[in-house]
Amino acid sequence: MRFETVTVVGGGLAGSECALSLARRGVPVRLIEMRPKTPSPAHATDGLAELVCSNSFKSTRFESAAGLLKMELERMGSVLLSCAREAAVPAGGALAVDREQFSRLVGERVAAEPLIELVREEVTEIPDEPCVIAAGPLCSPALSSSIHGLVGGDSLSFFDAAAPIVDASTIDRSVLFSQSRYGDEGTGDYLNAPFSKDEYDAFIDALVSADRVVLHDFEKGGLFQACQPAEEVARTGRDALRFGAMKPVGLTDPRTGRRPWAAIQLRAENREGTAYNLVGFQTNLTFAEQKRVFHMVPGLEEAEFFRFGVMHRNTFIDSPHVLDSTFAVPGRRVRFAGQITGTEGYTEAIASGLLAALNTYAGLCGEAPVSLPRTGALGSLMAYATDPATENYQPMHVNFGLVPPLDDGIKRGKRDRYHAYAERALRDLDRYLETRGDLKIGTERLA
Repeated sequence: MRFETVTVVGGGLAGSECALSLARRGVPVRLIEMRPKTPSPAHATDGLAELVCSNSFKSTRFESAAGLLKMELERMGSVLLSCAREAAVPAGGALAVDREQFSRLVGERVAAEPLIELVREEVTEIPDEPCVIAAGPLCSPALSSSIHGLVGGDSLSFFDAAAPIVDASTIDRSVLFSQSRYGDEGTGDYLNAPFSKDEYDAFIDALVSADRVVLHDFEKGGLFQACQPAEEVARTGRDALRFGAMKPVGLTDPRTGRRPWAAIQLRAENREGTAYNLVGFQTNLTFAEQKRVFHMVPGLEEAEFFRFGVMHRNTFIDSPHVLDSTFAVPGRRVRFAGQITGTEGYTEAIASGLLAALNTYAGLCGEAPVSLPRTGALGSLMAYATDPATENYQPMHVNFGLVPPLDDGIKRGKRDRYHAYAERALRDLDRYLETRGDLKIGTERLA
């Protein structure tokens, strides 16, 4: 079967996954990325699938929604998830990647695919041919205006923040110690900066009083909960960080043999371990203040920064009220994918790009839309994000609060309940995929 060319706008996680998944099914793709001709306020390179915030794709645990989503993507043949596995760096029970290697691997997959034409230009108008808009939350003003004209309704926005990254060679290893929470002393995938009570109190005082980047009045609302700047979290209560990103449970400071009062964990940014990011410390402080405040962290007094934390605007459309259940504009051959739909998170972006590809492919073949079981991580997220009854729509990660409750009458603790959710989800997904032979890829295209 000969297919029309599908235009995919945006070379981020969702767009790259969508383009590769379509091409593997024999669909020619025109993948358009505006960088480097038109830079974005958050990206540092022109690489495909560049990670602009954390380098973590979150948990791989079976009994977590994030871990379940990865298992669902593996069953559905995600290309970018395999790239992430290949570029993985130690991160305990999470999947974190060397961001440069990950972007390079995705670029190599795209370059090796004869059915993908990569075009470097800015898109200002919605294409007339079948297309997937995966421009991300930082699409250019011209394209954003075109999107608003297409979907109508109100555009919503929030702000996303990234954590600082420090030079590993400037960290004081006599203070920081290697240990994952509840792991053996001297082992683990994280470095820990331990605080005494006095050090913690002084750090919090400095954090909440530091100068921030000035925001215009229209920019002061809508901070996405999962990406709250550390200083905003600290303002909610003196112990908020000590029970959050700085919780010391399961850690033992080898200098004292005791649990520290609080601790900041640092996670490797690359395989070589030459750079570390401050986990949970996305921030909106000025660069000068970041240098002053984060030099108060025990062991980071002389640390040099590869990147200071940044905060940028993310926009998303009111998907439940302007898109159908496949994230398509009713009556048009235009579909959306990625964070611009309000599905928040790296793995979620990959998932929505894959789902956009599967639904676009099904449409080209004259098959029914893909409707994943609501019991799954992805199926429940899509149901939430496209439910017209959803009010005050806000960005959402996958989570078990979105899945239907178990109906077997068995009382379970949270861990056992989540494990049962995951077992049910994979069972239902396997059954559904068996009914969709039209979506499968030949073994020669899986290499």
